[in-house]
Amino acid sequence: MTENAPLIENISDTARWVAVYRAIETERPDALFKDPFARRLAGERGEKILSSLAFARRNEWAIVMRTHLIDRLLLGTIEKDGIDTVLNLAAGLDARPWRLALPPSLKWIDVDLPEITDWKEEKLRGEKPLCDLERVRLDLADVTARRALFERVSASSRKTLVMTEGLVIYLTREQVDSLAHDLAASASFRYWILDLASPGLVRMMQRLWDKELNAARAPMKFGPEEGPAFFASAGWVPLEVRSLLMEAARHRRLRFFLRLAALLPESKGRQGRRPWSAACLFGRA
Repeated sequence: MTENAPLIENISDTARWVAVYRAIETERPDALFKDPFARRLAGERGEKILSSLAFARRNEWAIVMRTHLIDRLLLGTIEKDGIDTVLNLAAGLDARPWRLALPPSLKWIDVDLPEITDWKEEKLRGEKPLCDLERVRLDLADVTARRALFERVSASSRKTLVMTEGLVIYLTREQVDSLAHDLAASASFRYWILDLASPGLVRMMQRLWDKELNAARAPMKFGPEEGPAFFASAGWVPLEVRSLLMEAARHRRLRFFLRLAALLPESKGRQGRRPWSAACLFGRA
């Protein structure tokens, strides 16, 4: 990172600051999860990014709740329905194969760009994952390559759970719709875990972060007014939709005015100007 380079140089850098959030949570006495690898994965770059971003620490609770809820959705679905493969798209610096109590027989496939995958592999060298791990270096914008990957994974698995944590918000509606249809076309892909934001929340985050994210050519874009129903046309139905705000309220992680907001009825169905975000588990229709 040169002296005059933008703080966030590319989309992969967002994974570094998210890893710092996980490290901070891990060090709390009342931590909702433990990620002993997070600070190592974030590196000095991640620490610098987080310390330089305005409002970053005030929004820590949202990333922590997203991680916590996705952990619960993932482990619950694996246990309940005998998942044999997890396909983690845009895996970033996620350390779940090392930090969660996963079945040793589970096949876990991390997919991301070469640079961030190489960094992660180097930082975790010598650490043994708790399941069968495969790393795939691939740009998900390459539609032909990703469809080939999906076909290969589907052919070798019986029940696959797909994860796209922190991904779809950076895509256009058309790109998300294309991805949803590609996933639905794969016979063994039974479940999909993702995080979703409302148009109101996306606009709010754009005001806070767009200067840095635009410089990295990674603006936030996707917040469907339809909410989870956006994915119905591709054959995905919501099985669980867990509000990050409501979860944070349950764990007493909110500032005063957000605690007041959490007293309002939970937003369901179509989403509009109201800031809303959730961790979602989808199943095949």
